[in-house]
Amino acid sequence: MDHCVLKIDKAGQPVDWLSKEQAATLVCNDKVVWSFGDRLIELRGGFNRRGERSILKLHPILAVDGRVSHHSYRVPLSNRLLARRDRYLCMYCGQKFPLSKLTRDHVLPKSRGGRDVYQNLVVACQCCNTRKGNRTPEEAGMPLLAVPFQPTFCEFLALANHHVLADQMAYLEKGFKHQHMRLN
Repeated sequence: MDHCVLKIDKAGQPVDWLSKEQAATLVCNDKVVWSFGDRLIELRGGFNRRGERSILKLHPILAVDGRVSHHSYRVPLSNRLLARRDRYLCMYCGQKFPLSKLTRDHVLPKSRGGRDVYQNLVVACQCCNTRKGNRTPEEAGMPLLAVPFQPTFCEFLALANHHVLADQMAYLEKGFKHQHMRLN
């Protein structure tokens, strides 16, 4: 299983996910201020003249030297992130579906002024989305199972990576605003 390394700035704010190779480059170029996490990620290199193989052990969280992030970054809106936020559950019938069977539903329909923002979007199965049509959930008699929300930057990082290690999740959870995000 290929895990990513969580990059944080020197102030401790999460910045992004790094590949093992990107993390190794930062370590080898002395750009890492500190690192931590229990589960080490190993990169194996070539062999020297004596037949010894080089091994670089990376911690799952690296604090990188450089300018401090100010997190003005907007969380991108995509159907994949929306489905992960809603745990692949139709927010009307509660059934779990693969991404290919889910649709983006506007709680307040676009034709009625609803915006294309996380707070107005949920995932719905095709059947429920069709049944709701151009109505609000209340008008359609289809109450939402959860309130749609805008993920924080830390929540976005957790949603964007399918293989978050326990140490990384514990670190990211400090920036979670929405309690149910902690249940993964």
